[in-house]
Amino acid sequence: MNLNKQFWENRYKEERTGWDIGTISTPLKAFIDQLEITQLKILIPGAGYGHEALYLRSKGFKNVTVIDLAEQPLQHLKKSGYPPTHLKQGNFFDLDKKDYDLILEQTFFCALNPKLRSKYVLKMYDLLNDRGKLVGLFFNVEFEKDGPPFGGSKIEYELLFKDFFDLRVLETAYNSISPRANKELFFIFEKRKQN
Repeated sequence: MNLNKQFWENRYKEERTGWDIGTISTPLKAFIDQLEITQLKILIPGAGYGHEALYLRSKGFKNVTVIDLAEQPLQHLKKSGYPPTHLKQGNFFDLDKKDYDLILEQTFFCALNPKLRSKYVLKMYDLLNDRGKLVGLFFNVEFEKDGPPFGGSKIEYELLFKDFFDLRVLETAYNSISPRANKELFFIFEKRKQN
């Protein structure tokens, strides 16, 4: 991710938000629909316009925190009635709350410069409770032009996460939106207790 706040503010201002599909992503909706414990502490980093966060609230999840580097998407969420106390503007890597049960990944990882991926893994591990889960989507494709977005492969993700997470699911998403069909991996990674 370009961690320059102005870069992302400009993307919103210029309406260059190609990652935003205008609604919750289908694989994450299917995952959320089977969750039963609405008291889960959930984090959505780089949430943009927060379609997943709004959907979670509509399903009774009240403890969902959103963080984004840019102010504009957070203002959008406020106007949508999202509680300001659950909105954070800032750098994800500066977060210090460490008791999330679930972190949802939706186009945040692919916005990061690949040099930051190891740091991402460690930060996710740090933010989750014991046996907390990181769930979401990764691109299973290499892009022709330099990102963001940045692509990757299943093998790369396995190597990146295997020392810190139990990789419960990492498979081609069967229910991606058509432009991303066969290009996304749905995953469920559970924080591994370190000896």
